[in-house]
Amino acid sequence: MTGGLNGRGVIVTGAGSGIGRAAALAFAAQGDRVLVADIDAERAGAVVQEIEQRGGTAVAVTGDLSDQGVVDRVTATAVERFGGVDVLVNNAGIMDGMTALADVSDAEWERVIRVNLTAPFLLTRAVLPHMLAAGGGAVVNTASEAALRGSAAGAAYTASKHGVVGLTKSLAVMYRKNGIRANAICPGGTATAIAVDADPAAHGPATLAPHFVNLGRVSRPEEQAAAIVFLASPAASNINGAILPVDDGWSAV
Repeated sequence: MTGGLNGRGVIVTGAGSGIGRAAALAFAAQGDRVLVADIDAERAGAVVQEIEQRGGTAVAVTGDLSDQGVVDRVTATAVERFGGVDVLVNNAGIMDGMTALADVSDAEWERVIRVNLTAPFLLTRAVLPHMLAAGGGAVVNTASEAALRGSAAGAAYTASKHGVVGLTKSLAVMYRKNGIRANAICPGGTATAIAVDADPAAHGPATLAPHFVNLGRVSRPEEQAAAIVFLASPAASNINGAILPVDDGWSAV
């Protein structure tokens, strides 16, 4: 490992693959201690092993972060192992089926909202007392291009990511005098393993398809991670409540 040896305590959710994995590795590379939170124990363990093999410090906690018990375990483990939480990256998320509102089932709606919006709320709420006691901290949320427009995903996913933006801005305003900064990235197309189970002939996917013409270049997870690490860094000390597109200009079209 090389870097600044910051030694901060960092929680990254959805860190077993994709953007979360890249962020966990990037934080560890600069000397931060990383809690790798993921629903898949094998993937989380592999990332911890990769960090440790490079000389870093990491611990895995597995489970569904929409479960309050898992949230409590993640928080308690970070505090026990790292002495506190300096950085929280709410990155874990799931896609919907690009489903149009009239076709969204209760199960799809509730699951997407629970994982994408309620889980970040629960974990941020759990971590906040520790950041407040320490005099500050940084929260970086992974929103989406779908948080900026209505043409990038289905109704449930779009609503959940717009909610993440609102949560980020509220947190930034409410706690800026306490030394806590909250920002979000909005990834465009990114090469990750996140799955989209959609029927191309259904109303939602068929309506959305023409809008992806302007998608632009598909990014690498490391490019998204670089933005996350920057927003959590002292270099971004006066950036608070920002919603940063990382999308090769898709949001500018």
